[in-house]
Amino acid sequence: MANRLAQSTSPYLLQHADNPVDWWPWSPGAFEEARSRNVPVVLSVGYASCHWCHVMAHESFEDEATAAYMNEHFVNVKVDREERPDVDAVYMEAVQAATGQGGWPMTVFLTADAEPFYFGTYFPPEPRHGMPSFRQVLEGVVSAWNERPGEVTEVAGRIVHDLAGRSLAHGGEGLPGESELAQALLGVSRDYDEKHGGFGGAPKFPPSMTIEFLLRHHARTGAEGALQMAVDTCGAMARGGMYDQLAGGFARYSVDREWVVPHFEKMLYDNALLCRVYAHLWRATGSELARRVALETADFMVRELRTAEGGFASALDADSEDADGKHVEGAYYVWTPAQLREVLGEEDAAFAAAYFGVTEEGTFEEGSSVLQLPGGAATVDGARAADVRARLLAAREERARPGRDDKVVAAWNGLAIAALAETGAYFERPDLIERATEAADLLVRVHMGDVARLARTSRDGRAGANAGVLEDYGDVAEGFLALAAVTGEGAWLEFAGFLLDIVLAHFTGEGGQLYDTADDAEQLIRRPQDPTDSATPAGWTAAAGALLSYAAHTGSEAHRAAAEGALGVVKALGPRAPRFIGWGLAVAEALLDGPREVAVAGPVGGELHRTALLGRAPGAVVAAGVTGGGEFPLLVDRPLVGGAPTAYVCRHFVCDAPTTDAGELARKLGGERTEPAGG
Repeated sequence: MANRLAQSTSPYLLQHADNPVDWWPWSPGAFEEARSRNVPVVLSVGYASCHWCHVMAHESFEDEATAAYMNEHFVNVKVDREERPDVDAVYMEAVQAATGQGGWPMTVFLTADAEPFYFGTYFPPEPRHGMPSFRQVLEGVVSAWNERPGEVTEVAGRIVHDLAGRSLAHGGEGLPGESELAQALLGVSRDYDEKHGGFGGAPKFPPSMTIEFLLRHHARTGAEGALQMAVDTCGAMARGGMYDQLAGGFARYSVDREWVVPHFEKMLYDNALLCRVYAHLWRATGSELARRVALETADFMVRELRTAEGGFASALDADSEDADGKHVEGAYYVWTPAQLREVLGEEDAAFAAAYFGVTEEGTFEEGSSVLQLPGGAATVDGARAADVRARLLAAREERARPGRDDKVVAAWNGLAIAALAETGAYFERPDLIERATEAADLLVRVHMGDVARLARTSRDGRAGANAGVLEDYGDVAEGFLALAAVTGEGAWLEFAGFLLDIVLAHFTGEGGQLYDTADDAEQLIRRPQDPTDSATPAGWTAAAGALLSYAAHTGSEAHRAAAEGALGVVKALGPRAPRFIGWGLAVAEALLDGPREVAVAGPVGGELHRTALLGRAPGAVVAAGVTGGGEFPLLVDRPLVGGAPTAYVCRHFVCDAPTTDAGELARKLGGERTEPAGG
């Protein structure tokens, strides 16, 4: 029997029209019903293409027993966030204030006055991954409502206390192994868009962490299909409208599955992750496209997002003023044929329109087009294309620029440091390594300061009041470790260790589970904990990766054990939802490979050091410099052989014979390149 959603115009609500849950749409009648029955309201918010919304619907809302309990004890309200963004925004703000995070499905418990008093996102049917079951949550809310009516604040606190007392052990799954990674690859392959690249349908987000997994999986196993998906997806994104064809840098996502029209905001985290992905793709294949995009994206971050203090700003807005002074999405980036003619003249405008896919009808709104490279690798006059690009860029500079969000977020700067350090090393751009070092200096000086903890944000060189969360510690440690490998400066390894010791002391629970907030952070109604990778690596997986690398550098059993404990979540989620744990899968690839420990006794930036950095072995750590300096444990007792620079490679407690030969070192680290089909 259909419920009240059957008459809805929303595809998302219609997906729930046949649930046994007696759903109401958001309406005054729902709250009148709650008041007359004296029961709380369950507000469930999601959208039609939300994976975990479907999972929770299948596990809980389609379950007769769960639905019967919900119908008896609650008025149940279902909202499509795309239909009612106002309702979504009000309660998402409450969710984020309470838990430090948000997402969909969003589950909020309300009074008949629509006041929220308990919050969550996805709840599983059984307790797992540090989360209570949905049934436990429902029962906790009902008992609080019935036994302590009216004390809303106290109710929220009691519910959290009730839930905290239950068994929420996590990490008992053990380590992800070959079978889980093979299943994850299969799951990713099923979601792959053979025609357009990328995964799933519209909207399409840049799958940077999934591509890191694919590149590492190929490097470790030789799986050609994994490399091909990475190559084709990166090619499609770079030639599409999501990539800024004039100035480099990526927009947030594509609204269509063909990568034509982006959501125009440019985020630091996307560009940092993608810059590193394209650099790693070049390392694997030698692709000239990958090299160009990695460098242009690095230059974009430095040019457009770098702050006066040396950090990196969070984002550029999607909107800017058009020629009429109206704030319009994409106004800065799009072109009409008439605008091309105005800048380039008839002949070059015709060339540019064909080259960039600008049409009379337009690919965006009101006859304007997003610039793409629809011809792909088609041969064109390179000098003419470069000239046209330069002239259009100069003309675009005259337009009103999008606004910039100038706050410096620690985690996202950590991602940028890793990307710029590696890109600078691969392509012999010491200026990029300097920019990475300056950002790292800012994090140490301002974000760590004198308090020995990490602040989440800064602006104008002043730290914000908010404490760093797990992703800040994990991503900044990742950036410092990459910088240590590239610069040979052991201080960065020490700073990473300092941050990771805080993770061990303040963010780690029993059995390997991690929390997003420190144990001494402000107490919210529930201590947030989310292991899934979305737009950025989850704090959980970022920390796992940094812990694993640090353990490889130092031999620390405590850090290795913490990394392994945290990776239980990848064993659990990898086979079921691989696209939502991409970075976790990449870390699991490093674990299976060792990761390898590479010590280069010899000059930083020399041939052997560069060869080590270009090795493709997943998660390999590199220490370079003079033996006996004491900064890198891997360099202790590692002498030069015959007076020549010497590389030592170890994994799984076994070491190869030292080598002074760069070619041999490349072979040991999977440094040989693979040309994919059509690559």
